[in-house]
Amino acid sequence: MNKAFVKENDNDDDDDDLGPEAVPLPAGTKNYITREGYDRLRAEYEHLINIERPEVVQVVSWAASNGDRSENGDYLYGKKRLREIDRRMRFLTKRLEIAEVVDPALQPNRDQVFFGATVVYSDKAGEEFRVTIVGVDEAEPLHGRISWISPVARALIKAHEGDTVVLRTPAGIDELDVLEISYPEA
Repeated sequence: MNKAFVKENDNDDDDDDLGPEAVPLPAGTKNYITREGYDRLRAEYEHLINIERPEVVQVVSWAASNGDRSENGDYLYGKKRLREIDRRMRFLTKRLEIAEVVDPALQPNRDQVFFGATVVYSDKAGEEFRVTIVGVDEAEPLHGRISWISPVARALIKAHEGDTVVLRTPAGIDELDVLEISYPEA
């Protein structure tokens, strides 16, 4: 079927803007984020709007001026890239609008696990892990930065050093021993 007869989805739904790498927020929750995470998202948005998008628009404009657009790779790829950039910009705008910046250094209860805490814990097998609890948009599990809505973070929240918490996983129940809690200095 010719592409001209296929209607693209122009929904402005949240799901459309999320993209494959984005994690949806649970209904009724706030988008907690650290200052560094907020600044990183803001910088990405600024880069897209001020640098990348204008460059792609220029390429598409040049490609369109070359005539036949149906087989013009620069034009077709450029239009696709513009849609991707616009989708990401809508996503970033929505996430930045609802972001609630939290400074973990100002946490008064430093002996308990809350957003922004760095926690060292061990599992039943005795293997130790070090994780920092951050916002959903700044989570990098392979680098020890887990989202505050992740199962491990939810199990650890409000625990004290020396506590044993229960983590429910698809493989069964695991017990985590909280060994150390720390926060960044003010």
